[in-house]
Amino acid sequence: MAAAGLLALLDDIATLLDDVALLSKVAAKKTAGVVGDDLALNAKQVAGIRAERELPVVWAVTKGSLKNKLIIVPVALLLSAFTPWLITPLLILGGLYLCYEGVEKIVHSLCMSQSDKQFQREKIHQALIDDHIDLLTLEREKIKGAIRTDFILSAEIVVIALGAVRDVEFLQQVVVVSLIALVITLAVYGSVAAIVKLDDLGFYLQDIERSDLLGRSGRWFGEELVNFCPYLMKGLAIAGTAAMFLVGGGILVHGMTPLHDTLHYLALFIDRAPLIHGLPEFIYSGLYSMFCGVVAGAVVLLLLQLGKRILSVGEVGQKGS
Repeated sequence: MAAAGLLALLDDIATLLDDVALLSKVAAKKTAGVVGDDLALNAKQVAGIRAERELPVVWAVTKGSLKNKLIIVPVALLLSAFTPWLITPLLILGGLYLCYEGVEKIVHSLCMSQSDKQFQREKIHQALIDDHIDLLTLEREKIKGAIRTDFILSAEIVVIALGAVRDVEFLQQVVVVSLIALVITLAVYGSVAAIVKLDDLGFYLQDIERSDLLGRSGRWFGEELVNFCPYLMKGLAIAGTAAMFLVGGGILVHGMTPLHDTLHYLALFIDRAPLIHGLPEFIYSGLYSMFCGVVAGAVVLLLLQLGKRILSVGEVGQKGS
C-alpha cells in the first residue's frame, strides 16, 4: 500500500508538472504585454544612478519586487478562492494610482520653471560626482518609487496569470502563478540591468586597442552605443510614463463596465469606418486605455488638490478662531 501510494503521489506530481508547463505558457502569453510596460517603467526608474551603483540599485529593486510578489501571490490566491469580487475594486484603485502618478509627473514637468529644472539637474549632478554627499537618500527615493510602481504592475500580472488558470485545481494555480511571478521578475530586472549597463559596454568597446578591422569596428560601435544611450533613456522615460496610462487605463477599462462597453462600441465603429477599417485591436484599444488613464489621473489629481485646499482653508479657519 505504501509503495502504491508513493507511485500515485509521483504520478500526481508528474501530471502536475506537465500541466504547470502548459498552463505557464498560456499565462505567460497573457502577461507578456504587461511585462513590456513593466520593463519600460522600471528601466526609467533606475536611470540616473552613478555607474558603480546601478547594479546594486537594480538588485535592491529586484528584491523589493520579489517581496511584493511574496505578498501579492498569496493574497491574490486567497482573494480568488474566498472573495473574488474584491479583486477588481482593488485593481481599479491600483490603476487609479498609476494614472495619477503619470499625470502628476507630466504636470510637475510642465509647471517647473527652467531655473527649477536647472537647479534639480545640478543637485542630482552634484550628488553623483561629490563623494562627500550621501547618495543613499537619492538611491532610496528611486528604489522606493520603483518598488511602489512595481507593486501595482505585479498585482496586475499576478491577476492576469491567475485568470488564465482559474478553472484548474488550487495547487496548480499556486505553482503556475508563483512560477510566472518569479520568471517575470527575473526577466524584467535582468533586462533592466542590461539596459542600464549599455553605456558601460560602449565605454569598454571604445577602449579596444586593436588596430585591425575588428578593433576599429568595435570602437565605432562603442562610440555609437554611448551616443545612443542618452536617447534610449529619454525614450524610456517617455515610454515609462505612457505605460502608466496604458496599464492603469487598461485596468480601469477592463474593470469598469461603462468604459468596457464604450470600447466595444468603438470597435464596432472602427469595423464599419471606411478609412480605418481593419485597424488592429491592440492599437485602438491601447490608445483608448491611455486616454481613459490620462482623464482618470487628471480627475484624481484635481480631487486631491481640491481636498488639500479645503483642508488648508479649514486649518486657517481654526487658527483664526
